[in-house]
Amino acid sequence: MPTPPVLSDHELHQLLNEDVPFGDLTTESLGIAARTGQIRFFARDPMVVCGVEEAVRMFQLCGAEAQIRAASGTQAAPETLLLEARGSASALHRGWKAAQTLMEWCAGIATRAADIVAAACRGHPDAMVAGTRKNVPGTRHLAVKSFKAGGAVMHRNGLSETLLVFAEHRLFLGDEPPTETIARLHRQCPEKRVVVEVNTPEEALRWADADVLQLEKFSPQAVAEVATAFAARGSTAVLAAAGGINASNAEDYARAGARLLVTTAPHLAPPRDVQVRFYL
Repeated sequence: MPTPPVLSDHELHQLLNEDVPFGDLTTESLGIAARTGQIRFFARDPMVVCGVEEAVRMFQLCGAEAQIRAASGTQAAPETLLLEARGSASALHRGWKAAQTLMEWCAGIATRAADIVAAACRGHPDAMVAGTRKNVPGTRHLAVKSFKAGGAVMHRNGLSETLLVFAEHRLFLGDEPPTETIARLHRQCPEKRVVVEVNTPEEALRWADADVLQLEKFSPQAVAEVATAFAARGSTAVLAAAGGINASNAEDYARAGARLLVTTAPHLAPPRDVQVRFYL
C-alpha cells in the first residue's frame, strides 16, 4: 500500500508557490489555461522510486486528478509509468516541474541507498545501512523517506532521541572513566543504547562496554582487528563503521565485522531522470 506524503499540504503548497509565485505567465498568455490534458511521468533511468506520493498530491492541490502507478520503494526499469494526472493545462503546468524535481531528487537518494544496502548484504546478510542526518537543510522528512525507500534505516533523526558520545563530548568529562560514563548514561536513559564514536582501535577497547562502537574512518582491516579483539573478550557491542561508506566498500566493511554501516553518500547522489510526457 502506498505510503502517505511525508510533507503536509502546507509544505507542498510552499514548493508549488516557490515555482509559480504569481501565476504561469506563458500558459496564461497563450490562452490555453482551461484546456484539458494529461501528464505522465516515466522512469528514464533505472531507479528506486521515491516521492511519488508527494508528487501526486501536488497535482491534486493544483486541481488535477492524479494517480500513483509505482509507489515509493519500487524498483523501476526505464519506461516504467510512475504517475499520471489529468486536468487543465494550468493545473498540469503548475505541478509539472516541482513534482518532477522532487521525484528525481528523492529517487537519487533512494537508488544510491539501495546500492549500498545490496553491497552490505553481500558482505553479511545481517548488515544494516543507516543514513546520517547530513541532509540538505530543510529536507529531512524527504531524505528519511528516501533512505527508507532504498531499504536503509536512519542513524539519527536528530539529537533528541539517541545517545551518541563523540570525542567532542568527552572533552568536557575530565578524568571520568569510560565505564562510569557508560553506567551513568544507562541510569539516566535506561531505555536507550549508548553509542560511542571512536577514532582508533585503542579507543575502541577503552569504550568496549558501550552498546555500540562507531568506528570513525577505520579501514576494513582495522574493523576486522577490532572485531577479533572484541570476540576474544566476549564483547556483545555492535560495531558500526562510519566515514566514507559507499557502494564500492560496503561489502568489505560488512565482511570485516561491521553490522551497521553509517553513510552520508546517498545525500550526495545525483538525481535520477524522470521523463514527463503531455497528452491531449
